[in-house]
Amino acid sequence: MNNSPVLQITGLSGGYSLNKPVLHDIALQVQPGEMVGLIGLNGAGKSTTMKHILGLMSPHKGDITVKGKARAEDPIGYHNALTFVPESPLLYDEMTVREHVEFTARAYGVEQKDYETRSLHLAKLFHMEDKMDTLSTHLSKGMKQKVMIMCAFVARPALYVIDEPFLGLDPLGIRSLLDFMMDLKKSGSSILLSSHILSTIENYCDRFIVLHKGKVIAQGTLEEIAATTGLQGLTLEQLFYELVQGGK
Repeated sequence: MNNSPVLQITGLSGGYSLNKPVLHDIALQVQPGEMVGLIGLNGAGKSTTMKHILGLMSPHKGDITVKGKARAEDPIGYHNALTFVPESPLLYDEMTVREHVEFTARAYGVEQKDYETRSLHLAKLFHMEDKMDTLSTHLSKGMKQKVMIMCAFVARPALYVIDEPFLGLDPLGIRSLLDFMMDLKKSGSSILLSSHILSTIENYCDRFIVLHKGKVIAQGTLEEIAATTGLQGLTLEQLFYELVQGGK
C-alpha cells in the first residue's frame, strides 16, 4: 500500500491580504484511506485552508500537494484528484437533480456504466429517487445539500474535501452520509472533513486537526491529543473546549 500522503500541506501562510494573513505556518497531511476532522471556532481558518487546497486562494508561502503534485505542476490532474462539498448548496436553478449528477460525472470522466450504477445507488441512499427529474429550484435546502453530496460522490477521486456537510440534513441523511463516507474510506479514498458537530464525527474520524486563530494547535488521534495536553478521558467536544478556551 502506498503510504505517501494524499494531501500534504507544509508551512502554509495565506489570507485575503498580504499584510494580514489568516493562516500561519499550517502543516498537515491526510493519508490514503483516512478521514481527518478539521475543527475550530468560526474564523479559525478552516474555510480559508480549504480554499487554498481548492486553488481558490494562492498561498503567501508554503506548499500544497495532492497525490504528490502541486496545482502549478499539473492543474487538471490536481483538480481531478479531489472533489469538494461546500457548506452552502450551489446549484443551477434550471437543471434537474439527474442533470447535476450526470454533468459532474462527465466532468470527472466517469464511465457511463459507472455513472448509472453510482447515481442509482446514491439516489436510493439519500432517498432522492422521486426527485431525480425535479429542477433544483424546487428543492428544499436539505435536498439541495443532498444533491451536492451526490455530485461529489458520483466521482471517485483520491481526496474529498467536505465543509460542514450535515447542515440542513435530516438525521437519516446524516447517518446515510456517514455510512457512505466510511465505505469510501475502506475503499482507499481520503476525506478532510470540517464540522462543528463534534459529537457526531468523534467516532468516525481517524485523526483530528484543531485550528485556532489560524494556527494548528493540536493534531492526532483523540488519545494522542489528550495525552500531549494532559487531558485524558475527555470527549472530543470537551477536549476541544479546553484547548480553545482553557488555554492548554
